[in-house]
Amino acid sequence: MLELAIARALFDRYPDFSEGRLAKVRSHVVSRASCAVVARELELGERLGEYAQDIPAEELDRLKVNRNVLAALLEAALAAIYLEHGFEPVEGPVVDAFTPRIEYALTSHVDHKTELQEALARLGKSVTYTVLEVDGPPQDRRFTCAAVIDGEQAGVGVGRSKKAAEQEAAREALATLGVVAP
Repeated sequence: MLELAIARALFDRYPDFSEGRLAKVRSHVVSRASCAVVARELELGERLGEYAQDIPAEELDRLKVNRNVLAALLEAALAAIYLEHGFEPVEGPVVDAFTPRIEYALTSHVDHKTELQEALARLGKSVTYTVLEVDGPPQDRRFTCAAVIDGEQAGVGVGRSKKAAEQEAAREALATLGVVAP
């Protein structure tokens, strides 16, 4: 339901955008990270705290701010609202709630890995990513990844997930190659 609402809004608002650009923006807007941001804005973590039972306070405090939990809460709430009211009545409010995420995706560069892959494809090269290090306890991991081009380390990134670390490594590789983000 979320993907359909956002795809339709993007198609209606930006009819001149290429299919590829619309797909990239939609992908970012409906991502786990964006859903977590919207869940925070809607204070779903706090609502979880109000209704949770038999969960130790320390665990509840951790769950209320966990990105994956917040995104799952939002997705569950959207599913429940959709099942109760149908698509048409909830489409507008859903798009309204995600409009700041749409604007962010349109004005910020959000996918360095794709940009690096496309730039390298034009040069007949490819990139691989390697995990260099994993630190921290399971609930607070830090990943260090490298972007490797033709056997050479072109960028290193650190993040709270492997994907985030790869994005940072790709960003650094783009800078090393002198490729300017759009």
